[in-house]
Amino acid sequence: MEQLRAKKGIICDMDGVIYHGSNLLPGVKEFVNWLYKEDKKYLFLTNASGNSPRELRQKLGRMGLDVDESRFYTSALATAKFISGQKPNCSAYVIGAPGLYNALYEVGITFNDVDPEYVIVGETSTYNYNTISSAVKLVLNGAKLIGTNSDLTAPLENGIVPACRALVAPIEAATGKTAYFVGKPNPLMMRTGLKMLGVHSEDAAIIGDRMDTDIIAGIESGIDPILVLSGVTTRQNMNQYAYVPRLILEGIGDIVPE
Repeated sequence: MEQLRAKKGIICDMDGVIYHGSNLLPGVKEFVNWLYKEDKKYLFLTNASGNSPRELRQKLGRMGLDVDESRFYTSALATAKFISGQKPNCSAYVIGAPGLYNALYEVGITFNDVDPEYVIVGETSTYNYNTISSAVKLVLNGAKLIGTNSDLTAPLENGIVPACRALVAPIEAATGKTAYFVGKPNPLMMRTGLKMLGVHSEDAAIIGDRMDTDIIAGIESGIDPILVLSGVTTRQNMNQYAYVPRLILEGIGDIVPE
């Protein structure tokens, strides 16, 4: 624990670590206060693509936390950065929420349901048969399939719900094409996070609730991997993975010294 507390930079997941849906998890306020008190460089790095940094700031504000917009980085922003670097000013057919549309628009990507270069899928509550059918047709016509992140599920107040990879799966199955996923554990997102923090990987820790994104991202990027059991991973199901976190905590509040 002292090794974790000594890190200069903290990369922290949000869903399942900071909150479930609109419910703040125990110990989070104390953890954020500790970050400020210890003058830590920190970043909330989330695979969820539905909200912009401004909306995330407002969401935490409603929960009693004051966190600046600059402290957030989402898979929507990472996806926009990746695609604009690959093919500037391209067009895309998008299945997602406003946070994804906003991120793409800000880097000059236009929206196109006829002949786009990309089909981009993120989380959304408006996912339906018609959007899947359109995506399948466009991918078969040559559009490249992109997923904002590889999370299969996400934790909410009332349980587990399907996330991006589960929404991409029918399109992959129908087209025979494999999506490229931009969010964690993709090193592209991790390198950007470290750059935003201004620290080297050995001076940073990543705290998350998922073995298949957060923990493997830390291991593969050389960032201290810390698992919290407040989200989707339990002590039982973590045994299915061939790797382990360095430290397992019940919740993020455990980091704060008593």
